[in-house]
Amino acid sequence: MTSKFTELAIDCADPSGLARFWCSVLDYEVQGEEDGVVTIGSPLVPDAKKQVGPVPPTLTFAQVPEGKIVKNRLHIELNPTDREQDEEVRRLLDLGARHADVGQTGDESWVVLIDPEGNEFCVLAARRP
Repeated sequence: MTSKFTELAIDCADPSGLARFWCSVLDYEVQGEEDGVVTIGSPLVPDAKKQVGPVPPTLTFAQVPEGKIVKNRLHIELNPTDREQDEEVRRLLDLGARHADVGQTGDESWVVLIDPEGNEFCVLAARRP
């Protein structure tokens, strides 16, 4: 038997605020909220952990006292599904994302952004699910 990727846990200062941002980015919904932890996931697979095969992972935001200090070693990569990369970047900036400089050369096919708490993520250009 193998494992499947079902959840990504993200430490943060404001779980509800960060969950709202990512719900807007991914068209997810809040699936649980208690004791400083908010879980969001796809409304198309409300109980993904019980599904066989690949499923869209849930994101769990847990409140922690310490702030983010250095660049993430793991980050989310997004593929726009219904618009071009530049349009998606504008939409994400309007939601509260900001551009990030993590040492890009300017020749990359992706755009690096940060969420409202400074977590890096990329918007890809070439792949579309």
